[in-house]
Amino acid sequence: MIQYLHCQKGFVESDHPTQGGWINIECPDTNDMLYLVEKLKVPASFLEALGDVDERPRYDTEAGWSLTVIRIPMPGAPDSPPYKTVPIGVLASPKVGAMVTVCFFKTPLIQDFIAYSQRRELTVSRSSDFVLHILFSATYWFLTYLRNMNRTVTGDERNLEHNVKNSDLLSLMRLQQSLVFFNTSLRGNQTLLERLHTVYGEDYDHDLHDDLETEMKQADNTVNVYTDILEGTMDTYGSIISNNVNLVMKRMTSITIVLMVPTLVASFYGMNVQGLPWAMLASSFWIVILIAFLLTIGTYIYLRRIKWF
Repeated sequence: MIQYLHCQKGFVESDHPTQGGWINIECPDTNDMLYLVEKLKVPASFLEALGDVDERPRYDTEAGWSLTVIRIPMPGAPDSPPYKTVPIGVLASPKVGAMVTVCFFKTPLIQDFIAYSQRRELTVSRSSDFVLHILFSATYWFLTYLRNMNRTVTGDERNLEHNVKNSDLLSLMRLQQSLVFFNTSLRGNQTLLERLHTVYGEDYDHDLHDDLETEMKQADNTVNVYTDILEGTMDTYGSIISNNVNLVMKRMTSITIVLMVPTLVASFYGMNVQGLPWAMLASSFWIVILIAFLLTIGTYIYLRRIKWF
């Protein structure tokens, strides 16, 4: 889907591309790809790179075009990590005179950035500033999703305090995977920001760059803190599960010992031999039952005293 926008107190949608405007393409189909390659003359290698879900953040130039690849977060699919990261490309060329963004996934970031630019009445005239704004928006969404993760972890911890369920443990494990994706992508974006500082020289908004650098450090620190908390939580519940298994095994062993006593007494009197005590008495059956009962009670009391029950 192709979306044309021009900058007028924020980015506003239009029917055609404009000088100094923005061409946004999400989930490109065959016609969109032909438009990029044949009409705009975007290098096919750039589009192939953006189609790779694992493409790392980088800056590159080819055939008069510059490509800035940024990793941005988005919600994951069901039964998978709740959040993942995907690449978005910001392309610029003096021949076209407009910024071009290409993302092979539908994410909330772009539309949120458009709404934000209108609220703040942003005026973006340089491609360098546009790239920084996209990076800033990506960092904002990283922090937003991290706060969502924190709420999910808190809820799962409360559930696990009452009952350890596999679903809650799987939820924590998937959050851990999302944090790994976030950590890798944020570090890549930070490296990209350092690279852009060299590429742009003085031709960019220094205040925006400084604010972005601060936000990225905050996001990176938040990821590290949540990772440590989640690892500690997983280790704690692993220990709890192991301890619960040991308690169950101890109780099962105690029950086995208690049941073994009457079984052992009965097995003695089940032997086909002469000379068993009280074998000739009329009340021998009840005597054997009483002995087995008393030994069982004694064994139970002993196991209770050593806290095996």
